[in-house]
Amino acid sequence: MDGTILNTEDIYTEAASELLRQYGKGPMTWDVKIKLQGRPGLEATKIMIEEYDLPLTAQEFANKAMAIQADKWHKARFLPGALELLQYLYENGVPIALGTSSNTINFERKTKHLQHGFEYFQGHIVTGDDERIPEGRGKPHPDIWFACLDSLNNERKLKGQEQLTIEQCLIFEDGIPGVVSGIAAHAHVIWIPDPNALTVLAGEEYEIIGENGEIIQSLEHFDRDKYYL
Repeated sequence: MDGTILNTEDIYTEAASELLRQYGKGPMTWDVKIKLQGRPGLEATKIMIEEYDLPLTAQEFANKAMAIQADKWHKARFLPGALELLQYLYENGVPIALGTSSNTINFERKTKHLQHGFEYFQGHIVTGDDERIPEGRGKPHPDIWFACLDSLNNERKLKGQEQLTIEQCLIFEDGIPGVVSGIAAHAHVIWIPDPNALTVLAGEEYEIIGENGEIIQSLEHFDRDKYYL
């Protein structure tokens, strides 16, 4: 979700840099940020603490960061092409689900003013603190995607529809942990990296994605016809 359909990765960076300044550190740079994208909250904060040598526990950092973020989530907006793609998939009967490492509280704060877009998921939303994801099995593990698939298939079963397999699924991601998790799930991954991440990766992105998907500039560049959508 963050950085894939919403501009919230920019808000995370802004909030993290504000917090780092309180300790004479920062700003957060992209060589660090690419390690965090898509990871569950406390896992990401542990990396931040280590990278910037902060005198905080992971929970302390998370609490301070969430307080700063709370005043910024109203600036969350859909990224170019995101709302249009969601509407198209919904109107054409393509099953869609959302898997995000954001916890429920942050998810609701980010999206409460954007329900016109999130209604397209019809309740098929799995957050990072969902009980269906075992502890320690967030991205880059694939569990979140299987939880999304189960949500879709449970509804399809009630409707007497054919069950979907993970191999039939497209996973849209912006960060390395999410891309790796999608590949581990044996789905086809559409990677939409931030240009700053590509600068840091310097070509490594092609080794990461391999033959398991493709890299595009934005959701506006997604070729629906290529996937018979």
